[in-house]
Amino acid sequence: MDRRSFLTTIGAAGALAATDTALAAAATGFDPTERSIAELSAALAAGQTTSVELVRAYTARIARFDRGPNGLHAVLALNPEAERAAAALDRERARGRVRGALHGIPVLLKDNIETKDPMPTTAGSLALANSTHTEDAPLVARLRAAGAIILGKANLSEWANFRCNQSSSGWSGVGGQTGNAYDHRRNPSGSSSGSGSAAAASFCAAAVGSETDGSILSPAANNGVVGFKPTIGVVSGQGVVPLSPRQDTAGPMGRSVADVFLLAEVMADKPLGFSGHGTALDAVTLKGLRIGVMPLDPWAHPRTEAIRTAVLKDLRARGAELVELKNPAGFEAMGKPEWEALQFEFKDAINAYLAGLDASRVPSRTLADLIAFNKAHTEQEMPVFGQDIFESSQAKGSLTDPAYLEAKATLERLADREGLAALFGTPVDVLFATGGGPASLIDHVWGDRGAGGGGAPIASAAAIAGYPSLTVPGGMIGGLPVGLTLVAPRFQDGFLLQVGHALEQILPARVPPQLK
Repeated sequence: MDRRSFLTTIGAAGALAATDTALAAAATGFDPTERSIAELSAALAAGQTTSVELVRAYTARIARFDRGPNGLHAVLALNPEAERAAAALDRERARGRVRGALHGIPVLLKDNIETKDPMPTTAGSLALANSTHTEDAPLVARLRAAGAIILGKANLSEWANFRCNQSSSGWSGVGGQTGNAYDHRRNPSGSSSGSGSAAAASFCAAAVGSETDGSILSPAANNGVVGFKPTIGVVSGQGVVPLSPRQDTAGPMGRSVADVFLLAEVMADKPLGFSGHGTALDAVTLKGLRIGVMPLDPWAHPRTEAIRTAVLKDLRARGAELVELKNPAGFEAMGKPEWEALQFEFKDAINAYLAGLDASRVPSRTLADLIAFNKAHTEQEMPVFGQDIFESSQAKGSLTDPAYLEAKATLERLADREGLAALFGTPVDVLFATGGGPASLIDHVWGDRGAGGGGAPIASAAAIAGYPSLTVPGGMIGGLPVGLTLVAPRFQDGFLLQVGHALEQILPARVPPQLK
């Protein structure tokens, strides 16, 4: 099955099929572009628009800017039930029932998150083209119960960027290549590529991505939006196509910390944790905050240093106490054991996940089956890169293998005890570093080599050790966004968002992309 056949197959179930009629229906006079969730909620409450009109407006914007040779290709499928859900929520509002801040607000989900809507959950692979579900993932059920409208599914780096070492972020067999919202020729980063591009382009009020290591923070930074990776376990991973249950988590992506905070509150199964502060987003100020400042990363763009210097100057001026720190020596050694552990964990987790799917709809039951499927569909699934990670993972043993146990123990030591735990023991309240961006050009020969300046080592350590991390837009270089990274102690997710909100107030205003 090729991409065209796939889109035809699910056309009635919500593939991108916007028409002139849809465009005309969306001409309501209310433009949701760059509107915050608070602004959208206020407009709904005032009767300036309806949730149905928001769905139509976002659908029209997707039709205009997401398709064609210059489109972003950030959205895989639109939910055919979105407008009906919006109408029901409009009726609830008319009767005086408002479920909360997300009532009637359209959001997009990365297409590795299951929903009960008539849309498959593909992880970007044609092997899962018919994988529909009768139940929502718990995080989706929570969003839906809070009144959020599931507008559709966003493209992603196929299998969360864990198929080939020369992969290009944002490419999938189902959706093709997602572009960066600021320049479709540039790398959107990944694996939550479509979620980042779509949020930046105002294809939705906000989006949900997922991360194993960098897959929320990096695309958010490279697309000029806020990305939040919660502490592992705060958001349920059930119903999300796995890579490593030890490191996997879903998290929100949006155009402001306030928008991300609203989604995080709803998605969380556990309290966000506010470190003794109040639960209001603005309860934390910069004055007196002890911020551990990490070194400028050597692979950062040279002009990043000026952005970093200006931010640190403003933090000092507002009373923050800056503590200069060094990267723990173990940060340089995390890569090899993480790579080893992830291969074992992916094989175990994906085999269990596939075995639980409907065999009549998903014939591939194991990782070995996926490898065979890709070989049988080379033209559609491997036109630009292969599957060496799949093959090396398949060669691994079980999670009782001594090699896996050693790698896992090494990671716990390097990333946590000798890494983040030691840094926070300085003591500091939060860690600060430059992050990803500006985005490099998409390269289907070398893949993601040098794409987006990498990211802060503390962000990778946070992914490995399960600490919460956040990126906020820090400025622009050559018309492209760069991000700033914050990391907080484990289970201090709410506090991290509060600090991010306080930091956001002193940064240059986010520059929206100019779509053509």
